Amino acid sequence: MTKKIKVMVGMSGGVDSSVSVALLQQQGYAVQGMFMKNWEEDDTNDICSAEEDARDAQSVAEKLKVKLHLRNFASEYWDFVFEDFLNEYRIGRTPNPDILCNREIKFKTFLENAQDLGADFMATGHYVDKDLNDEKFRLLKGQDNNKDQSYFLYTITQEQLAYSLFPLGKIAKPKVREMAQELDLIVADKKDSVGICFIGEKDFQKFLTTYIKPNPGNIIDNAGKVIGKHTGLMYYTIGQRQGLGIGGVKDTPALPWFVVAKNHENNELIAIQGGDNTLLQSNELVANNLNWISGEEPVLPLICKAKTRYRQADQDCTIYRDTQDQVRVEFNQQQRAVTPGQSVVFYQDNVCLGGGIIQHTNTLTEQCEFRETIQ
Repeated sequence: MTKKIKVMVGMSGGVDSSVSVALLQQQGYAVQGMFMKNWEEDDTNDICSAEEDARDAQSVAEKLKVKLHLRNFASEYWDFVFEDFLNEYRIGRTPNPDILCNREIKFKTFLENAQDLGADFMATGHYVDKDLNDEKFRLLKGQDNNKDQSYFLYTITQEQLAYSLFPLGKIAKPKVREMAQELDLIVADKKDSVGICFIGEKDFQKFLTTYIKPNPGNIIDNAGKVIGKHTGLMYYTIGQRQGLGIGGVKDTPALPWFVVAKNHENNELIAIQGGDNTLLQSNELVANNLNWISGEEPVLPLICKAKTRYRQADQDCTIYRDTQDQVRVEFNQQQRAVTPGQSVVFYQDNVCLGGGIIQHTNTLTEQCEFRETIQ
């Protein structure tokens, strides 16, 4: 009798990973699950759902008759994800912890533990797919355009892709919930998780204050006029409209205000009026910390598509070599609120090529009176 291929599924206690287990069972794999606990700092019942998620994962495991392994990766999460997250905020950038979490925890620490337990493959509930083309694995967009999560997985390597399975790559989210109901799983109607990866949904400002001392200061317009007060530069991101607390400003039109830049030297938040203001627009960025999923940098210049935030439609662009470890990306059309610290991810059709961390843009903000001190 041929031995079944063993797959370890990262079970979060949510509907996506739960249905992934069932699909892999239907495909004939020998399936086990692993629940990862990665956060302990303020883990109390009233603000953390980790215990509830663990119970849900155990319930699903029992229902589907799979063994569930419990692992605590809190120290790895702190050292390799959360410290970086805090450091980025300290220098005024806006990081994406989900991307770093996938790189350091889900496709590294989890994979290593799965292999230690004898797994031939690991699997996740991500809405992505993969294939093998010219002896190279490719990361593909999930067929559900509304749920495609390839943006968050651009740091994956050939070795990690080789060991990874994505059961939901060709399935739409409504179908996943329908399957969970047919299987009578307790998580069939459970809400999707939101908030910081593995930390959950929190009052973000209050949470960040626990680790970084806030430094209030002035909000100024692009002419240097004080128009309000901010509670700390770390709480704001480029393009933000909500929560600025700017009321009617004398001698200005009745248009909404948006964050356009941060002056760290003077601890000032710069705001402009109008979401289509040219000061928010740029058609070029520089990125580093690059990862090419093929394992090899493509021949540059390269005409392709890119996105600078998760929900953005793919944008036409050309990638050029900037320095040895950086690329310059020129977009065919102006892009709004491109944010340093976030990721730019590259695509050709439905293939995710890789990406990098945005360092700076050529936003017209640099032409304002405060350009000497804008960081």
